[in-house]
This record gives sequence, structure tokens and C-alpha cells, in this order.
Amino acid sequence: MKVLKYLEENLEEILMVLLLMAMAVIMIIQVIARYVFGYSLSWSEEITRYLFIWSAFISVSLCTRKCISIKVDNFIKIFPRRGEAAFKLLNLTISFLFFAVLIPYSWRYLQTTIESGQTSPACGIPMYWVQSAPFVCFCLCGARIIQRWVINLMIVLNKDVKKPEEGNLAESLAEIAEEDQEEANADQHSKEGR
Repeated sequence: MKVLKYLEENLEEILMVLLLMAMAVIMIIQVIARYVFGYSLSWSEEITRYLFIWSAFISVSLCTRKCISIKVDNFIKIFPRRGEAAFKLLNLTISFLFFAVLIPYSWRYLQTTIESGQTSPACGIPMYWVQSAPFVCFCLCGARIIQRWVINLMIVLNKDVKKPEEGNLAESLAEIAEEDQEEANADQHSKEGR
């Protein structure tokens, strides 16, 4: 059960880290092969491009889950908790409808790719592996929106529910900087204590 809870909270982050690490390793191998051994790998750019496509689509789901999007929320912040949640319900409903429209189109796009039998030029990878990224992402976004929608509905109904995590890029960066400063201070104090 703990594993499922961990994945529910961190799935997108785990996938993003793995994809970005794979891209970095592949590009480092390509640079070493080209400049040290004088041999260029034919597959590295293609694989990196496909990994980048997947990471871009997964980042949409991550932003949806953490509610990190371009928005002006000063208006809804003036309302009490339940009023704010009601506005968020409206926003989430519109977002869900948007993804509900995109899901069938991305499925048709994926089906067309599967039927075509197209493969990538350098590696021969079936292109449906790459073209499945929009469908998977939009389904994951829909699930994340439903999660947030239920939580906000419970708040509107005055149930005792923990407010969902919301991202604010400026605050997140400030928190990271503050944590880094605290760690630096702790390291400095431990060195002085020796």
C-alpha cells in the first residue's frame, strides 16, 4: 500500500528523472564517441528526441497534479476556503473537459500510427511507442484532475479535507533557496563544532 501511495504522489517526478538521466547519459556517450573515438552514433539523437517528447508530455501531467500553470489567482484568493474551492471546481471542470476532448483524438492518432506500421529511421523502433505519449499523458492528466476535483468538492461540501498541494513557482524556488541556506548553515555549524 505504501508503494502505491508513493507512486501516486511521485509517479511523474520519478519518470521525469529517469527520462532526463537517460537523455544525459546518451548525449554524454555520443559526445565521447564522437570526440574521443571519432565515431558518431547513429541512434543517439533519435532516442534522445523520443525521450524528450515523452518527458515533455509527462511534465504536463506533473504540472496538472501540482497545479503549476500560468494563472492569475488573486481574485479567487479573496474568497474563503470554500469559495476558493468552488472557483477551482469550475476551473478543474473546464480543464477536464479539455482533456476529455483531447483523449479520443490522441487515441485515433495512436491507432493510425499503429495501423501504418511506421518505424523510426535509425533504430527501427515502432513509432507507436513515441506517438502513445499524448494519449498516456492526457489520460494521466484526466485522472489527476479528477483527484483534485474530488478534493475541492469535499472542501466545498465543508468536509474536513486537507487542501491539495498547489504549486507556486516563485514560492517553490524561495523554499528551495531557504532549504539550501539552512543546509549550508548546518554544515558550517558542524564544521565549527569540530
